Amino acid sequence: MDQTEQKKVDTRLGQFILEEDKSIHFPRGLIGMERFKEFALLQIKPDSPFLLLQSLDDSRLGLLVADPFSFIREFEVRLSSVEENVLQVEDKKDLAIMVTVSIPSGNPESATLNLSGPIVINSKKKLGLQSVQAEPGTRSRVLLSELRSVPDHSDITHL
Repeated sequence: MDQTEQKKVDTRLGQFILEEDKSIHFPRGLIGMERFKEFALLQIKPDSPFLLLQSLDDSRLGLLVADPFSFIREFEVRLSSVEENVLQVEDKKDLAIMVTVSIPSGNPESATLNLSGPIVINSKKKLGLQSVQAEPGTRSRVLLSELRSVPDHSDITHL
């Protein structure tokens, strides 16, 4: 019987057990963390739209991310042909979209979704990148308190 290798991952939220084949390679790293290339998406709570994008290179680096479609049904990400090549896109249904979540210290009511730098992951190829979105007239951040959870997002690809 083939057993998947497991790895213990230390994070600021505690220790998680990760199957080795669940790591995601970011060839370009992430904005501000370009030298870190290996990450994993860790579920914080079951059925939560929030996940931890944890660096496997440095346990101190992790980003709170969210499925934007849980909050904004009309959210759209435009990828360049170069970005699609980096992600080795064969079918756009294989792409998962995440946005970073900022929570000001001591002020969780002011938590925001960062819409200008979504993280795109090819779930089949285990490749990711952060794509800067600079469409004029679009909001770069939105307060979570302004949004209601969208009840049905079953068409979204999850890892």
